[in-house]
Amino acid sequence: MHGILEAIIEPLGSLFFPAHCGGCGRSVSEHELLCRTCDSGLERIRPPRCDVCSQPYSGTTPAFTCPNCHGDQFSFDCAVAVVRSRGVVREMVHRLKYGREMWLARAMASWMYNGLSDPRLRGWTADALVPVPLHPRKLREREFNQSELLANELSRLCKIPVIAPLARVRDTGTQTRLDRNHRRQNLRDAFVLRKNADVADTNLLLVDDVLTTGSTLDACAAVLMRSGACSVRALTAARG
Repeated sequence: MHGILEAIIEPLGSLFFPAHCGGCGRSVSEHELLCRTCDSGLERIRPPRCDVCSQPYSGTTPAFTCPNCHGDQFSFDCAVAVVRSRGVVREMVHRLKYGREMWLARAMASWMYNGLSDPRLRGWTADALVPVPLHPRKLREREFNQSELLANELSRLCKIPVIAPLARVRDTGTQTRLDRNHRRQNLRDAFVLRKNADVADTNLLLVDDVLTTGSTLDACAAVLMRSGACSVRALTAARG
């Protein structure tokens, strides 16, 4: 029945709500998410970049660990980011989170789907996608979790199920102006495993919108690993 409804509703949606570019708003074909101009403006992250945090660098070495990650300990194996958070990407992230343009999650999830072909994720099979949770107060204010939207859209593309084993029990506020060390201190004990959640012996892929220092992903991964997960990796739409 669900498939039948989708087959009826989607063509009607295209008729009454023509497709528009998620970046500039120009009309695009039915299955396009960005126009050619906006798509060509995306800064896709490719080597050379840090194997751990995806920070791009100039040079000829295809893979290495950046100075910020060298000698550091993370609970995730790697954090894969697909595009730089600049220009149209930064605007789309902001419009999704604060402008309530939730339809933009589909375009961002399509970038993330391409990110699954990153060498750091190839040959490794995730049992489930895990969105980074919001604190209940923030969730009430925003009325949705952008990471959950992205995880659900990505699941639709890759057929990996979404689970929600994590809860955010401490409201850490904005971390925009904090460096990695202060972010880690601020996030201490901010996440817990939900009651009755079971992640033992699983490979889990954390999902979030933007990777900045990796502190939030690391805090989430630490809880999952302490709870028995085999491995945790992360995938974000953008790299700050």
